Amino acid sequence: MNSAPYEVIAAPFTLWVATVGTVFPLIGVAPVVAWIKVGTSGDLNYDRGEGVTVEHRQSTSPWRSSGDTGTRKNFRTEEDLIVRLKLVDITLEQYALALNHNTVTDTAPGVGSIGTRKIGLSRGASIVTKALLIRGDVSPYGDLFGMQFEIPLAQQVGSAQIALAKPGEPAGLSLEFMALVDTTAGSAEERFGRLIAQDAAALP
Repeated sequence: MNSAPYEVIAAPFTLWVATVGTVFPLIGVAPVVAWIKVGTSGDLNYDRGEGVTVEHRQSTSPWRSSGDTGTRKNFRTEEDLIVRLKLVDITLEQYALALNHNTVTDTAPGVGSIGTRKIGLSRGASIVTKALLIRGDVSPYGDLFGMQFEIPLAQQVGSAQIALAKPGEPAGLSLEFMALVDTTAGSAEERFGRLIAQDAAALP
């Protein structure tokens, strides 16, 4: 629930990943099975100190004229859309997010042998590309509305590390996804995707 003033947002968002080209769900509609929730329990597996962070990173180059000491104009030379979170979930299916989405192999138990799951620890030169959905049950335009980030192309580029010897502090993986330019976007402004927020209920 979001009470007035609605534009002041303080609520957790949940990250989902899917194969590139998977249709993004409408706000208020549950994602289809192709969308995989990050964290076995979603935002209940995200470190409170960070949650899901969306960064609009840029580099600019100032131009100064010979007749003045101040900047006359700035040129944007680089920009990135970065999504970060610390995932407190060490199931191998979730660990795969940090390991290029490597395959988890499940070996069933047998007579006198235990059941195991296995994942390879090397990632190789190629980086898997996924679509990202970041969704929250909150909107800056009213109560009981929702909003979501839709990022068509992204890669996990963070160097995740895990600490396994700190009693009282759960092991977590720091993930960092970088959006890639979508050359099929409907406009130049949507090459990294879009943010959609509900601002009214459906008409009867």
